[in-house]
Amino acid sequence: MRHRSLLILTTVLTTGALTLTACGSRDDDSKSSGGGDTQTVVIGVDAPLTGDLSALGLGIKNSADLAVKTANKDKTVPGVKFELQALDDQAQPSVGQQNAQKFIGNKDLLGVVGPLNSGVSQSMQKPLNDATLTQVSPANTGTELTQGNNWKTGDKKRPFKTYFRTATTDAIQGAFAAKYLFDNAKVKDVYLIDDQKPYGAGLAASFKTTFTELGGKIVGTDHINPDDRDFNSVVTKVKRSGAKAVYYGGEYPAGAPLSQQLKDSVQIPLMGGDGMYSADFISLNKKAEGDIATSVGKPVEELDSAKKFIADYKTAGYKDAYEAYGGGTYDATWSIIEAVKAVVADNDGKLPDDARAKVLDAMSKVKFDGVTGPVSFDEYGDTTNTMMTAYQVTSGKWASKLSEAVK
Repeated sequence: MRHRSLLILTTVLTTGALTLTACGSRDDDSKSSGGGDTQTVVIGVDAPLTGDLSALGLGIKNSADLAVKTANKDKTVPGVKFELQALDDQAQPSVGQQNAQKFIGNKDLLGVVGPLNSGVSQSMQKPLNDATLTQVSPANTGTELTQGNNWKTGDKKRPFKTYFRTATTDAIQGAFAAKYLFDNAKVKDVYLIDDQKPYGAGLAASFKTTFTELGGKIVGTDHINPDDRDFNSVVTKVKRSGAKAVYYGGEYPAGAPLSQQLKDSVQIPLMGGDGMYSADFISLNKKAEGDIATSVGKPVEELDSAKKFIADYKTAGYKDAYEAYGGGTYDATWSIIEAVKAVVADNDGKLPDDARAKVLDAMSKVKFDGVTGPVSFDEYGDTTNTMMTAYQVTSGKWASKLSEAVK
């Protein structure tokens, strides 16, 4: 909360400036910049580019960068040059909110890809919505982001019309994880732990609902601080409970030491969601063997539709892996590019003055064959692709065990 007064003043000034700049003529901009008939469209990327979750964040940044470079190389939108503006949110909601204002202030920016964390997205949704600025996350799974806080009761209402995602929801992921652990891994007694963050708590709640409906037993529950690295007290509780597995709603920086300390005491697997599915979970955990994670989509390495993406990513020479969200990020970025393409085509080959509003309108109609398969969005902004995959650490690597579409 430091520098709160300065942040408020900055926000007020920025908002005032936006009134003057956000609706500026792009035709005039291109002429004044000496760009001829070429107009610039910026796509923002928000992700944790530093800190514990940077492995996932850098994979997101690089995959978005590849999409932009591919669109420019192939002249996907004639007369339009795409650029990327990548900002580091440090996995902090307050920083994500500041980044949202920076994106809004860039008059050439027509869409935002990201963020990684559902909690960060909660701080970005309203300002981006107020600015009619399209947002597409490749990683957010918090169900409430698209279906509202009352979705559990069946009262689904889309909170923000500008928000879309290429990742499926925790409601789907948690249910899939519970069914896999109960039916495939044959585990009936689970100790449930979450990190108290929106993503982890939501995922754990969804898992619990389905697991108990199937006949499984939650033998204990607990919460941890995701910044801690000593989990011996909760491990002691797990051991006493007689649990045959731990389900952890959270991310790999805390999940890895939790798993290792668990194995030091009792030989049972730890299972988590897509926030665990990272190579760093294994590198940080000497006893990861046998642990399980679910992740959205099917492994890109197993998809014919992803062969070009994988080859192009390698050729581009990025030093960081595309990680769990590479394919979904490419598709998220490409969905914005497709929307821009439709808008330009409908306006005699040029961007209209109200380009942000027009791009948003076009998003609901976007449909294409992407890296992860067919890409389109439903009435809530959710992906229509509900494919999920369960992975298990085998011989020191994540190995896919089961992929299926969840209804």
